Amino acid sequence: MSNALFLEYEEVLARDELFAEALITSEDRAVLLDAFLSVCEWVSITFLWRPNLPDESDNHLIELAVAGHAGLVITGNTKDISGGELIFDTIRIVTPSAWLKEDD
Repeated sequence: MSNALFLEYEEVLARDELFAEALITSEDRAVLLDAFLSVCEWVSITFLWRPNLPDESDNHLIELAVAGHAGLVITGNTKDISGGELIFDTIRIVTPSAWLKEDD
């Protein structure tokens, strides 16, 4: 977890229109975020790799994965996240549904 990713999660979870038909309140979302953050490892990004992803604002995700020695990035945005000029063979990009279907 990084400051940039935390702020992104916080901003998305504050969008009431995304949860208009959900049975989860804004207070429930805050509790869920706090629980999630309690098990996250905070990582400092000390080197900017700039993989030049189609959406510039996604570059920090790959930089965070590299800095945190992550082997996996789980996202619904696999097309944009894996479309950079700089490829890291040690990081797999998968959708949440594909990850849930994987056997351990």
